[in-house]
Amino acid sequence: MENARPEHPAPAIPGWRVILSDRKRLWASRVVPFTEDEMGAGATRTVDADTLDDLQAEVIRQETAARQATEWTAQTTEQAAQVAGRVTQVPEQAARQVIS
Repeated sequence: MENARPEHPAPAIPGWRVILSDRKRLWASRVVPFTEDEMGAGATRTVDADTLDDLQAEVIRQETAARQATEWTAQTTEQAAQVAGRVTQVPEQAARQVIS
């Protein structure tokens, strides 16, 4: 019985599954899906390319888009918390002015 291993093992990109199609096209699919915010920022879970270098570059583009979306969300959340803190301070300050 023959060994059914592929001629060339798929290269590794951490966090991504790499697939070599029967037409010799490389595909990569992210093991953990992106969040809705990350996908909204343009990150795509599955990408393809003709060469490993191009595939790695595309994976980097997707991870960069996801990271930027996450950083933006964190900044926005922090800013919202700061604004909420100021809003709760306004009634306290007004109450102090009425009492004094």
